Amino acid sequence: MLAAQWTRIGQEDAFVGRCAQTGDELGSRIIATRLVRDIMRLCCLFEQQYAPYSKWLGTAFAKLRNAESLTSILLNILNAQDWPERERHLCVAYEHIAQQHNALQISQPGPVRVSGFHDRPFRVIQAEQFAQLTRAAISDPAVLALPAHIGAVDQFTDSTDVLSNPTMYGRLTAIYGTRK
Repeated sequence: MLAAQWTRIGQEDAFVGRCAQTGDELGSRIIATRLVRDIMRLCCLFEQQYAPYSKWLGTAFAKLRNAESLTSILLNILNAQDWPERERHLCVAYEHIAQQHNALQISQPGPVRVSGFHDRPFRVIQAEQFAQLTRAAISDPAVLALPAHIGAVDQFTDSTDVLSNPTMYGRLTAIYGTRK
């Protein structure tokens, strides 16, 4: 689940700037909001706490040890008026969560400083490295047999109808197979 969450962050972290650079300010804000949510959910995983659906995510996050140091940073991201300011605050959050991940000592350490996104003018944490390092630390064959970057049901769907209906989990076994 940690690897999947890092993958989610890595799939969109450069898009805050890329959207804005094309004139899509609304898109940049939407991506930033999604990244804040993904960071909050990652912090829940760090502390082995369930990340509830959106209605209760802020309440659950506020109870984490991470909340005191991250809440103001996350609010700064959401309140930023342009993409450079948004990216600046995201970078602070990325470096914070990278340090937290490394402190868990569940994998080899990943980079704790943001860096450039290829040859583009965007700064990212190289989240895919954290996903790869986490996956490399897994030794349980049953976990390794699961799809590499999907994670738990609530990481690939946020449908309240799916998440609040246990019978839907049975239908999702086609993705995961059956447990013995």
